[in-house]
Amino acid sequence: MVEVKISLESFISHTVTECINLEFYGCLGFSLFGKFDYDLLVIGGGSGGLACSKEAAQLGKRVAVLDYVDPSPQGTKWGLGGTCVNVGCIPKKLMHQAALLGGALKDTQKYGWHIQHPVQHDWSVMAKAVQNYVKSLNWGHRVQLSDRKVNYFNMKGSFVDDHTVCGTLKSGKEILITAENVVIATGLRPKYPTHVPGALEYCISSDDIFWMTEPPGKTLLVGASYVSLECAGFLTGIELDTTVMVRSIPLRGFDQQMSYLVTDYMESYGTKFLWRCIPTRVEKLDNGQLNVSWRSVESGTEEKDTFDTVMWAVGRAPETKTLNLERVGVQMNPDTGKIVVSHDEASSVPHIYAIGDIAEGRPELTPTAIKAGKLLAHRLFSGSTELMDYDNVPTTVFTPLEYGCVGFSEEEAIRRHGSDNIEVYHAYYKPLEFTVAEREAGQCYIKMVCLREGDQRILGLHFVGPNAGEVIQGFALAVKCGATYTQLLTTVGIHPTCAEEVTKLHITKRSGLDATVTGC
Repeated sequence: MVEVKISLESFISHTVTECINLEFYGCLGFSLFGKFDYDLLVIGGGSGGLACSKEAAQLGKRVAVLDYVDPSPQGTKWGLGGTCVNVGCIPKKLMHQAALLGGALKDTQKYGWHIQHPVQHDWSVMAKAVQNYVKSLNWGHRVQLSDRKVNYFNMKGSFVDDHTVCGTLKSGKEILITAENVVIATGLRPKYPTHVPGALEYCISSDDIFWMTEPPGKTLLVGASYVSLECAGFLTGIELDTTVMVRSIPLRGFDQQMSYLVTDYMESYGTKFLWRCIPTRVEKLDNGQLNVSWRSVESGTEEKDTFDTVMWAVGRAPETKTLNLERVGVQMNPDTGKIVVSHDEASSVPHIYAIGDIAEGRPELTPTAIKAGKLLAHRLFSGSTELMDYDNVPTTVFTPLEYGCVGFSEEEAIRRHGSDNIEVYHAYYKPLEFTVAEREAGQCYIKMVCLREGDQRILGLHFVGPNAGEVIQGFALAVKCGATYTQLLTTVGIHPTCAEEVTKLHITKRSGLDATVTGC
């Protein structure tokens, strides 16, 4: 028998040089540190999981994090930090910024700057800078865990029982870890339509595009989710030939009037749309290009075209396949595959919790996962009873013309209160910055959905225009605090800003009057 120098303690200090003998450790419930190895074990090193683990450690608890990223079907892999850091919010926003800078360069001549044209974009320079920043965040997360004495294991986790998880290294070696409480925060990964020939073999997803070292060239994005539209926006912005294929509606779940304003602007901006179409086949040609066939949902006619890159953005699926949840009885929604949780993030099994995208019915947003993780740690370890409030969570879609919102869409407000009981104030406005540059502003629009009676409590606020996230973040506090239209009328705007237009809303949809803002 090979001499085994293994214990959980030695594993943590990276002294393992040989195989891990499971009969030596863990199988009989043995623990080096008491009844359980840890007070908290977090499976998943994304935003929510890391926030929960660090908060628990600051409360003096013994904490470990398991995190392992399976490469995408195209072989892309990344470090600690989850979707947001590596293949989501962070690289997306930076590439969106690259596109905005390109648009600003086109405005410069009107503002008196002399720039030699044509201006060219270098994908490799942008990609390397973005990727280097992401890698710095990966390292930063590891340092933060170390500073807080959170033990980090780069391994997959699989439940053995409700307090025991088997961790598996890339090499296949295993270790058993016990914990009093386990939090699942494994997030979601992009779906591939495996019924479409060639989809998995030749196409990419958002897991890949931010790590490409060469420009994607002529690109087809399949789907009209915010992921698809954001990526299509920055690809168009850096002057790549970009097409979006839409099966039904854009930005499902968002206010549809606002959603179509977003896509209308994108079309005027240069993004092509194939409306009401579904892909049927992807074939790789001898020259490396992809020949894509699709069918019209309405007419049934079939068409095809060639692209350099095809990216699927047709939804995301839970990352639970290796967790062995069935073994311990964790209930999952059979339709979504997500973990069913109660109001306090608890699963159907005591001591096992789920936060973030993996939890059923929760917004798929980084800030909600972070806040939910921190609050859960305090409920578990500091006697807190505060629950995460998932109402009136603001968000922004970072398309060329950004869309920010908080609260109900108009459709949802009507569904809950009836059309006769709500009042919608709205305005089409032109950002001052667009005037000298002679930019089209027909889609810059604000909509406030209120209850019709009394002081008219604000149910939802929607803003399409520059810096939408910055605008909505401030008003989100007001909506969260139950602000009313009456209070809005007493608010003094900051002049001259786009956000000021919110404080000037006075025309209702019901009136039928022209809602175009005139003057300054």
